[in-house]
Amino acid sequence: MPFAIHRHIVSRCTLAAAALAASPIAQAEAPVPQAGKGGSVTSGKDGEIVVTTTAQKRFENIQSVPLPVQVVTPAQLELQGVHHFQELDRVMPSLVVRPAEHPVNTNVSIRGVGTFAYAVAVESSVAVTVDGAPVAFLARANTDLPDVAQIEVLRGPQSTLYGKAASAGLIKIMTVQPTDDLHIRANARLTRDHEFAETLSITGPLTDRLGYVFSGGYTHWDGNVTNLVTGKHVGGHDTLSSRAKLRWKVNPALTFTLSGNYLTGSTSVGRPFVHMAPEARLRGVDSERADVVLPGVRVGPTNRAVTYNSPAGTTYHGGGGLLRTDVALGKITLLGLTSVDRFRLDNFLDFDDTASTAPTGYVVERGTFHSQLFTQELRLLSPDDAPFRYALGLYYADAAFERPATRGPGFALSDYHFTAGSRQIAGFGQIDWAFAPRLTATVGGRLQNERVAYTFTDRLAARRHPAATTSWAGAASDDAATYRLGLDYRATPDLMLFASYATGYKGQAYDLSTGFDQARADAGPIRPERSRDKEIGIRSQWLDRHLTANLTFFNTHYRDMQAQTIEFLPGGTYINRMTNVGRLLTRGIEIETAARPGGAVTLTANAAYLRAHYLSFPGAPCYPLQSPALGCTGNPLRQDLSGERVPQAPSWRLNASADCSPALGHDRRGVMQIAWQYQSAMQFAARDPELFQRGYHIVNVDLGVRDRQHSWQAVAFLNNVFDQQHYTALVNVANNFGRHSATEALLPRDFRRYGGIRVGVDF
Repeated sequence: MPFAIHRHIVSRCTLAAAALAASPIAQAEAPVPQAGKGGSVTSGKDGEIVVTTTAQKRFENIQSVPLPVQVVTPAQLELQGVHHFQELDRVMPSLVVRPAEHPVNTNVSIRGVGTFAYAVAVESSVAVTVDGAPVAFLARANTDLPDVAQIEVLRGPQSTLYGKAASAGLIKIMTVQPTDDLHIRANARLTRDHEFAETLSITGPLTDRLGYVFSGGYTHWDGNVTNLVTGKHVGGHDTLSSRAKLRWKVNPALTFTLSGNYLTGSTSVGRPFVHMAPEARLRGVDSERADVVLPGVRVGPTNRAVTYNSPAGTTYHGGGGLLRTDVALGKITLLGLTSVDRFRLDNFLDFDDTASTAPTGYVVERGTFHSQLFTQELRLLSPDDAPFRYALGLYYADAAFERPATRGPGFALSDYHFTAGSRQIAGFGQIDWAFAPRLTATVGGRLQNERVAYTFTDRLAARRHPAATTSWAGAASDDAATYRLGLDYRATPDLMLFASYATGYKGQAYDLSTGFDQARADAGPIRPERSRDKEIGIRSQWLDRHLTANLTFFNTHYRDMQAQTIEFLPGGTYINRMTNVGRLLTRGIEIETAARPGGAVTLTANAAYLRAHYLSFPGAPCYPLQSPALGCTGNPLRQDLSGERVPQAPSWRLNASADCSPALGHDRRGVMQIAWQYQSAMQFAARDPELFQRGYHIVNVDLGVRDRQHSWQAVAFLNNVFDQQHYTALVNVANNFGRHSATEALLPRDFRRYGGIRVGVDF
């Protein structure tokens, strides 16, 4: 975001330190490492550090962009111990990532709004792009970050420029691009808790017209949970990723960049029980006590042990390609992005989460996710410095998903196969007109048509009832329009004020998951999700640009938000289903500051204050063990959450960092860094007392040495210095334990204090 320009920062704290501090350091969608147009950090006049972003699909100084956008660099990610997609919320206060037992169920929310869905055909409210091309679904992005050049997070509805799956925001991941000179970067990381990671990136020219990139990374981590049945660690992962790019400058007016990527890996799952009532029995069977089904486990808040007698985790692999075409038509630029992607993920879960072998308690889930995606985008861009600027575009996408899965034999039986597809055609545009001195108006709009289709076969029902209808198919089409209006005023070269109004849209979808039946087929797709966002912001720099302070005030109203719910039926049974929340309001303040009080010290601080409430949600599902006295009534059972705080939306999230590189002599410098994160208390599900996460803070410290040019470094680090225990997710499974309290947790990477070393070369 905002910490963009600092004068004279090269004096004692180096350019790299400035990059770490400048939280908003941004690049174009085709960034170049370290130097040149689009680089992470470039030197301007008088030693300024100039930061650019492509939030509006063109190069712009981030202090001139009337949008709430935060950008982080690889150096910032390293300082906060962020090496995986699901850890990004450590450096972005308005972002919360809630992982699940397998990546498909990961929930990403911005300003308290996201989509948690078991149905693959339901897209997230937060979109993700890599080098400008969208990913098919979040599981495709939920992996390591080995070759990142920088990451931008655009907060609030971004549907006008970025499409139907960005009704709450957008995460833009940009990877390393070809350079005109040979550049090699290699890093390795080793920790005391058995994590090893290495990355390599080589960029350079083949000829004066051909440039290339090769990057790869491998990570292994045992995990921080022990399976007492096998004696092995779980909760970790293995990931091998690679990417190659070739840039061909045909002539000064035409450039092609072709890239390909391949990813393969595996995860292991462990959800320890952190609370269980003494009278709890698996499936209510008297003999299935905790000491029987969880032998050796000491249930409690710090428990890191499970007893799985079936494998639990995922394996995945996939790859894709992207062709970028840049054509200069005089002063106008034509940009084309063509992408293809295929991905497969196999999941295998010990669904009962115990060592039970009883016929009524032993359950295993097996399934596969397939995805295919093709996209084509064309953009026409006016000159960046023109008083009348425009970005016009056409977009086409074709996505297909397939999901076969089985579960059994003890309970929660299922055996189904479904396919889902979507096709989207859209036209979009935005005009920025400096119609008066210091005053610029923005008008943008998008028109789109989307068709969704599905097939679903309940193979279990087909075996039980051969004469019944057990297969369904359907399709639906929808037209939609979104728009954005804005006005910004440049009071001084270092002070800008802006106001905007934007709408968001996420298309209709079918609820394809366990329990699909004739009633769901007859109901058709879930209604589209729509949002309206109002924002006022200030972008400012002070004290000869040694201090940056940016504020954004937002108020966003959502209608028909798509949400995963649990519907409880008489007798204690339940089904998972999707529904539309009536109305939801999220509002708050976001603050980003950066200061350089002395020649060797750079300070940053970011904060987000959020109030997110349901305005209308009268038919919300009850939580397990909720009684009529606590508001759970009706048939089927339900509660009214109108006026209640939205889950996974803490009131406060803050982070801060301090960095210094003092001279040590002999052309060497010290590395002294400290980072702090804070999150206030929040609920993982509305009103459920079992799913309450207390507030916590995390401190990370780095100490090391490097050379003056940053061509090598060696750093020792300690993460979660004060050993603060916290969870990334809590799950209430009381219904599996005779309706007595039973709660599981997913543990974050830094659930306990850990340390290690990292070394790197960069030349």
